[in-house]
Amino acid sequence: MKTLVFSILVVCLLWSTDSQARNTRLVLSIQDVLQSEKAKATLGNGVRFYFGNQKHPTPTSKLGTYTTNKKTNAFNKSDKEACEWVFLSALVQLRDRAQAEGGNAVVNVVSYYKKSVFSSATQFECHAGNVVAGVALRGDVVTIGAKK
Repeated sequence: MKTLVFSILVVCLLWSTDSQARNTRLVLSIQDVLQSEKAKATLGNGVRFYFGNQKHPTPTSKLGTYTTNKKTNAFNKSDKEACEWVFLSALVQLRDRAQAEGGNAVVNVVSYYKKSVFSSATQFECHAGNVVAGVALRGDVVTIGAKK
């Protein structure tokens, strides 16, 4: 009898843990984030971003391909709000890397969640859980035109 009760308890615990886990895939607008006052104030004008196959000037130098994998606390935020926040954080990390490498643009920016590419000029991929939201991006740091 004790074994049966213990087995039922273990099954219930495993079932409840699994049902609590959430990994919702969202595809959201890049422009909604970039046009926000928060993004304009945070990103500045020093580094340009070109997403997916978006047209861009021919780079004069390629300085490397870099990946971000940012997470944020999603507690008490909507999935959209948490995803937009973490997307901006990932762009800041790419911007900082571009500046550190001497670049002024990041081209071919794609979502790269768990090394799976989602390429779009207008949308990014985010995964939201009960407590955490995450965005991974990959892009090529380049110099376009004459550096200022």
